[in-house]
Amino acid sequence: MIIPAIDLIDGTVVRLYQGRYDSTTQYQFSPLSLRNQYAQDGSDWLHIVDLSGAKDASKRQLALLTELMTAAPLHIQVGGGVRSEQDVIDLLNAGAGRVVIGSLAIRQPELVQSWISKYGGEHIVLALDVAINEQGEKTLPSHGWIEQSNITLEQVLDNYIAAGAKHVLCTDISRDGTLTGSNVLLYRELTAHYPQIQWQASGGIGSLDDIKALIGSGVAGVILGRSLLEGKFTLKEAIACWQNG
Repeated sequence: MIIPAIDLIDGTVVRLYQGRYDSTTQYQFSPLSLRNQYAQDGSDWLHIVDLSGAKDASKRQLALLTELMTAAPLHIQVGGGVRSEQDVIDLLNAGAGRVVIGSLAIRQPELVQSWISKYGGEHIVLALDVAINEQGEKTLPSHGWIEQSNITLEQVLDNYIAAGAKHVLCTDISRDGTLTGSNVLLYRELTAHYPQIQWQASGGIGSLDDIKALIGSGVAGVILGRSLLEGKFTLKEAIACWQNG
């Protein structure tokens, strides 16, 4: 499915370039009106990221997230700064269909695995975003992509699968916000090696051809951010492209 994304800093809709907070583009859309427009255009799911909370836990936008999820006209998966079980509870209680967990899934995998076992794999999305190094290893930076790590994607996946993980959102950080196309080969490899996971592709989609390139890759969902905000194509066109090829 096609999943539009709304990234938020201090209540403002933004996009980062390759995950960098010093390369931020602000948009004049109201988060609530954007949510409603995406639902009206046919989306079943919306991806929301609290970038303020991802950078600083004291700046979590829970009130705004709750407003966006209350009686929402579509399903919502939300993440950014999830650091405790109470954060998971708060977001699920506020109406989240799925809670997206990134940095903590890398730093404290056993804790996050216990949440998957407790709340169910359907309600947790692992954001295992990769920086591919010169050796071709898929390393996993944490803290909103701020801190580098030597941990690889493959090293963490097996235990998560054993715990019942079902959804993984994977971004090739080098493609994020670039509109230069998705890393199709990465997703073909991941879906072939881990077919039990519902993979979500994210980063780099700049045209309908980029969406077409992912058809047949095995991914279950495609996250669209900047391309929709900047009118490269409409959400209706993206959904039709995904459904009809």
